[in-house]
Amino acid sequence: MKAADLGLLTGVSTPTVHPGGTRAVVSVTHPSLEADATVGQLWTVPLTGHAAPKRFTRGFRDTAPRFSPDGRLIAFLRSAPKAAPQLYVVDAAGGEPVQVTDRKLGVSEFAWAPDARSLAFVSREPEQGRYGTVDGLEANAEPPRHIHTLKYQANGLGYTNDRRAHVFSVPVPDVWGEPVPKAAPETDGTTASTPLIEEPRQVTTGDWDDGSIAFSPDGATIAFVSARHESRDDDLRSSVFLLAADGSGDPRDVTSEHGSFSIVDLAYGLNGVLYFSAQDVGESGRDFVGRNTALYAIDQQGDAPRRLTDPETVDLTESAIVAYQDDSVLVTDRSRGALVLTAVTSSGELRRLTDPATVVGGVAVAGDVVVASVADAETAGEVAIVGDAGGDGALRKLTDFSAELRSAGVLPIRELTVTARDGYPVHGWVVAPEGDGPHPVLLNIHGGPFAAYTGSLFDEAQVYAAAGYAVVMCNPRGSAGYGQEHGRVIRQAMGTVDLTDVLDFLDGALAENASFDASRVGIMGGSYGGYLTAWTIAHEHRFAAAIVERGFLDPEGFVGTSDIGSFFGDEYVGTDPELMRSQSPQAVVGDVRTPTLVLHSANDLRCPLGQAERYYAALKRNGVDAELLIFPGEDHELSRGGRPRHRAQRFDAILDWWARHLPSAQNRG
Repeated sequence: MKAADLGLLTGVSTPTVHPGGTRAVVSVTHPSLEADATVGQLWTVPLTGHAAPKRFTRGFRDTAPRFSPDGRLIAFLRSAPKAAPQLYVVDAAGGEPVQVTDRKLGVSEFAWAPDARSLAFVSREPEQGRYGTVDGLEANAEPPRHIHTLKYQANGLGYTNDRRAHVFSVPVPDVWGEPVPKAAPETDGTTASTPLIEEPRQVTTGDWDDGSIAFSPDGATIAFVSARHESRDDDLRSSVFLLAADGSGDPRDVTSEHGSFSIVDLAYGLNGVLYFSAQDVGESGRDFVGRNTALYAIDQQGDAPRRLTDPETVDLTESAIVAYQDDSVLVTDRSRGALVLTAVTSSGELRRLTDPATVVGGVAVAGDVVVASVADAETAGEVAIVGDAGGDGALRKLTDFSAELRSAGVLPIRELTVTARDGYPVHGWVVAPEGDGPHPVLLNIHGGPFAAYTGSLFDEAQVYAAAGYAVVMCNPRGSAGYGQEHGRVIRQAMGTVDLTDVLDFLDGALAENASFDASRVGIMGGSYGGYLTAWTIAHEHRFAAAIVERGFLDPEGFVGTSDIGSFFGDEYVGTDPELMRSQSPQAVVGDVRTPTLVLHSANDLRCPLGQAERYYAALKRNGVDAELLIFPGEDHELSRGGRPRHRAQRFDAILDWWARHLPSAQNRG
């Protein structure tokens, strides 16, 4: 795979399955270098017979499809170029989609009412005078923002306190009725004001964000997640609230008195049990480091939640909750670089439905039919039917959206476990270029740190390997998917065992692969990976060059500038000045001698640009061969969700850096 092949990198959404179990619908998207945007449409995938999948809609970017409970309609989100996504519905048999919303800031999620007559959705309500609510008033001409909280921004969004997310309700339009034409002007100059789109009813209000909505099976109640407690600016707690679906009465908090929860997701089971997943963030409400997400159940209103899964061994942080059978739900367990589809009964019994290597991105159920979106070493995303739960975890793939990508070239990934210097097993993967070598080597370090590499197709590893580099990547201590102790051991001890783990894994990979050139090695990483790269090159001088991308580089400067600066650094590196300095790449930048490319995005609110600028300036002042590359208009998600042309230019810049400092047979500049 080359940078020019980005357009072949197809993503597949969580599926929705017709209640009859005959077909699934997914959103299939890909980066378009021509449009310089992510584009895609809905596809229908037959579950029986031999018919091929086919495109169902033709919008610019159609996502998040969901069948109505009666199977007659499909609701989805449609985005026009440079416009916020709006809610649409279409006849499930096909036809012209009908627009449901026209929200100034778009729609982020939605849910069908059980009777299929209305939809609830979440949208941000802009403060009057901002975000285009006044025609002709530019953003730079808006009045000043008066900030009185610690949390007021979010990466990829910007300010949040003046555009809160709330729940709305809207009737489902008649997709079979005659469309309402725009009225023509009368001779007296007036024009009839017949609305083309029905105005939604706002269900929640207040100076907080609401989301993760779900209807109870009887349609009488909407459950949602919010942080409305007085200390919400100082902690990470949130709660599950219940509200009458007609908006009457006040929302009722049903979880906060029973634990210190940070809610991840919620859903009702088929039997009316309310399930939610949450991290236990401790007495302080901020103890999030390395905390796995557990599943809880509330059997009846007024009952205390029951914990169903053990957070020491099961992690549902990247999981939705999907009603499955009368007494169970489906979740995905983050485990050793995979997302394993797992059925959990209301008594807490677990049953694995997929193998321990596949990444299950989303799942939908209709009766006994279970359909998942999956990724593995040969595909970026496909639709598959999940086999018998008690069987061998077999998946029957129904699509082959990655066929063109494989034709362009996908190199195999090999799993490896290396014993670290203290005897700890470090798990990861290597991707080798074609040919006998010797190949220069790139040590890649993931972000997070409580995240993980997987064994599925990874565009970065493929691009670097195609350029002639052996790619080495592992999940050191601090990563997710190996139990809480594995994730929490670097709390206020960053740059300790995580540093030795990546170096020991590198040495193990070099020893295992005779074609890898141990004398020619580079190092690179983004976010936490940028942190550990910068920390490593201050302590280890074996690398030909380094790339420090969107890094957490200066804990002192993180507070008050990052959207997570009010808690992230406090929990990961502590608050004692000496303790912070003992884990700070900025504090040891004077020890760096390795040529370093510092790569960052101008609108990064997670690791703000100042982190990169200070680090780069120190490198230059110390005489290090260093360069700074800044991408305009991009945020912390550049490498995954940035403009396609910027993503391709990023790859070009990275390969140019390696061509100059660590050339390969295929990459000599």
